[in-house]
Amino acid sequence: MDIIRLLGKVTMADKFDCDHCKESLYGRKYIQSDDSPYCIPCYDSLFSNTCDECKELIGHDSRELFYEDRHYHEHCFRCFRCDRSLADEPFTSQDESLLCNDCYCNEFSSKCVACDKIVMPGTNGEGTRKLEYAGSTWHEGCFICHSCEQPIGSKSFIPDKDEHYCVPCYEEKFAPRCMRCKKALAKGGVTYRDEPWHKECFVCTNCKTQLAGQHFTSRDDSPYCLKCFGNLYAKKCEACSKPITGFGGGKYISFEDRQWHQPCFTCSQCSVSLVGAGFFPDGDRILCRGCHSSL
Repeated sequence: MDIIRLLGKVTMADKFDCDHCKESLYGRKYIQSDDSPYCIPCYDSLFSNTCDECKELIGHDSRELFYEDRHYHEHCFRCFRCDRSLADEPFTSQDESLLCNDCYCNEFSSKCVACDKIVMPGTNGEGTRKLEYAGSTWHEGCFICHSCEQPIGSKSFIPDKDEHYCVPCYEEKFAPRCMRCKKALAKGGVTYRDEPWHKECFVCTNCKTQLAGQHFTSRDDSPYCLKCFGNLYAKKCEACSKPITGFGGGKYISFEDRQWHQPCFTCSQCSVSLVGAGFFPDGDRILCRGCHSSL
C-alpha cells in the first residue's frame, strides 16, 4: 500500500531524497511506494491513471472510479445524457458512453404493449423478464392468455389475430372436436364425411380396428374395415363362398342374383374361364359352350 508521510526532524547527515527527481524530501509530504519514497508531483506523474473523461491525471488526493479498464475522477463519472453523477447510482454503458438507468430506458428500452410502461432490459430485481414476439414487447407478467388471463411465460402459445392463448384454452375455444370422443383435435386427425376424428378414434364399427391409412367402406354412415364389411354385408361368391367386396381392384361377375369373383367364374365341368365368353346355365352349374354341347 502506498502511504503518504510527512518527514520529521532529521540531521543533515541523513540524506532523504525523492527516488525519481532526487530532490530532498526534508519537511515535505512524500509517498512511500515499493519501499521507495517519492515527492507528490513525481508520484502523481509516475503512478496516477488518466481520467477517461477529462484526460487529466487522477491525483493521489482524488477519489478514483474505474469501469471496464477505464478510470475516472469521481466528478467525471457522470451520465452522458443528463450529467447526473453515477458514483453511487446504477448505470449501463452504450457505445462506450455511460448512461444512468433512466436515460438508458428512455432512449433504448421498449414499452410493454399491455401496460405501456418501460420494459427494463434483461432481468430486474423482481425477476421480471422481457418477452418479445412479432416485433412487440411485454413484461413477463403482462404476457397473458386472452382467455384464462394467466401468464404464458415460456410455455407454448397460439396467436389469433392480436390475441394470444395458452394451448389448453385455444383447444377449448377453437379446436375442432372429435366426433367420437368429443375432445379437441390439436393437430392431425382424420376427416370422414367432412367431420373430424382422432386417428385412434376412427375405427371399424364392428371390430374396432383403426382405419386411418387403411382401405375401408361404410354402411348407414358407419365405417367398416373391408374384412368386417365383407363378412357382414357382402354377397358371397358362388364358387369359393368368400365375400365379394369389389375393393382392391377385385372385379366380379353377376348373373341372375348370383355373383362370382372374376377368377372364380369358370366352367363347372372343365374349369375353363368364362370371363368374356359365352356360357350356359345348368341348374346351379355354369358350362362353357363345349361342355354344354357334349351333354
